[in-house]
Amino acid sequence: MNYLSYQIIIIIVIIIIIDAEISGDINVIKKEAEKILKYKDLTTEIQRMWNVKTKVIPVIIGATGTISKSFRKYVSNIPGKHEVKELQKTTILGTAHILRKVLM
Repeated sequence: MNYLSYQIIIIIVIIIIIDAEISGDINVIKKEAEKILKYKDLTTEIQRMWNVKTKVIPVIIGATGTISKSFRKYVSNIPGKHEVKELQKTTILGTAHILRKVLM
């Protein structure tokens, strides 16, 4: 008797769109909402065409390190390990560098 063995392979593909920005501290929440709306049509089209799950992850940090309440949730969805404090520190150092160049 011949026995046929079948192997079922399930591949799950998730497309992640990450848009990062450093903005003024007042605009952090507004910019986050803008980024989600900006990619709404694109995510719908990708899901329809390729039949894959799609996520938009807005990474918005204020010039002085301000973040929104949902920032940690968004960053946790990005593969790899990311420290919020390190992201804030990098942003603040970048802001200080720009100010030094402009004011000197």
